[in-house]
Amino acid sequence: MKEKDEPVILVSACLLGVACRYNGTSKKYDRVVEYVKDKRFVPVCPESLSGLPVPRLPAEFDHGDGTTLRSGKNRLFMRDGKDVTRPFLKGASEAMKVARLVGATHAILKDRSPSCGVYEVYNRGKIVEGVGCFTCLLLLDGVAVSSEKEIVF
Repeated sequence: MKEKDEPVILVSACLLGVACRYNGTSKKYDRVVEYVKDKRFVPVCPESLSGLPVPRLPAEFDHGDGTTLRSGKNRLFMRDGKDVTRPFLKGASEAMKVARLVGATHAILKDRSPSCGVYEVYNRGKIVEGVGCFTCLLLLDGVAVSSEKEIVF
């Protein structure tokens, strides 16, 4: 049974099977589903909260990551060149409202996402070390963040 004082875990909705990714699919990760099934968790998708459509073209950083995006030192672009920096920052901000509302202390996020990347993100077609723009905000707020690959029993 879930206790009221048990920590609340935010989980990237795509990892739970929600078809909210840029291409209209999920990235259901059975280990994550199994891990959270008896815990207090809240699915979240910053990109859905941004108002961006699903499906859409993928987006990646022109350089840097979510930390430098937050400070205005880089941008996020779709593959067709459309600047989507503002929607991604809005989605991260809206997702932070959810995190604070539910008192989340932990998060399990989809690595390599421009929003939820924990260790890696896409940068001009290459995978580089870095965090997504939502992950950056969670870390600044003191939320413990893990990628889906770290969930082991």
